Amino acid sequence: MSDTRERELLAWATNEVAQQWPSACPAQRLEVVSGDASFRRYFRLLITPVEALIAVDSPPATEDNAAFVRLAAMLIDAGVRAPSVLAVDYEQGFMLLEDFGDKMLLPALLAAGEAGALTLYSPAFDALLALQEGMDSDALPNFDKPKLLAEMGLFTEWYCGGLLNLELDAREREVLGSAFDFLADAALAQPQCAVHRDYHSRNLMLLDDGELGVIDFQDAVHGAYTYDLVSLLRDCYISWPRPLVEEWARLFYQRRAYSSAAVRERGEQTFKRDFDLMGLQRHLKVMGIFSRLHLRDNKSAYLADIPLVTEYFLSVARQYPELSDILAWFEKVVVPRAAEQTQARNNKTDGANARG
Repeated sequence: MSDTRERELLAWATNEVAQQWPSACPAQRLEVVSGDASFRRYFRLLITPVEALIAVDSPPATEDNAAFVRLAAMLIDAGVRAPSVLAVDYEQGFMLLEDFGDKMLLPALLAAGEAGALTLYSPAFDALLALQEGMDSDALPNFDKPKLLAEMGLFTEWYCGGLLNLELDAREREVLGSAFDFLADAALAQPQCAVHRDYHSRNLMLLDDGELGVIDFQDAVHGAYTYDLVSLLRDCYISWPRPLVEEWARLFYQRRAYSSAAVRERGEQTFKRDFDLMGLQRHLKVMGIFSRLHLRDNKSAYLADIPLVTEYFLSVARQYPELSDILAWFEKVVVPRAAEQTQARNNKTDGANARG
């Protein structure tokens, strides 16, 4: 075992299995499944040669486990296939979950390509519709303006200041502040509903029974109806041609508009604007989060995904004159500095490989 918490988790999980499944014979070790972009860790515990559970180390000092358990139940009640929480110890920060396996949507999308992607996205649309229509979003925290601005503030603090070592002057901060206000207000003007908040191809699982599983939902909020859709279709880990993305988004909009008068009244042109501007807010946040994961948490693999996120931001911002100031600054200051930083990291890696 690699650490004390892992040993304690195994002992706790083994005891829970013995109480709930007396005939099971759990393995005496945990298999690492993954961590996510938090302090939570996931392990697989075999309870028979062909059955397993997921044991979760979720430190209560940093993770809201009560919210996780509550949201799992809300999703299941709404008809979304979320993992059942089979046991929980809030004091220690341990959970046992239903095992959804290892088949993320992402590899299937990469294999399917443009021709087969919509077949895979259709169940994701179904689950998102169930989430938006079936969950009581009033029971969720509001994704209000302070939270929207705080998320974009991660871009300023961790991407610009932390990763790129940029010292912004008063004029640059004014440009960013104006753009952030514009994007936050645009999000709040949209119809509001339940939002998963990290709905993408690494958090959607292809289950053995043919259904689509939804994980990593603990940060759900009451927010803009386009947030999860743009997270899914302008995914930080896979990209598609813009015409395809816009067509797929339109297909979802038509289904959502059928059941929601507020969405229907937006119309397709306003929907496209909603979708685009919400994506800009999210991608600014993501640039900050990926930088923080590298700088603070030593999770540097996410740096490789920043160029795609940057391209999303630039390609969409160019379509909106209201964002001309931040776009001009981004192209003049951020793009060249990011290229310098990437080259410096590559040179450092090449040098280390040569010495090795």
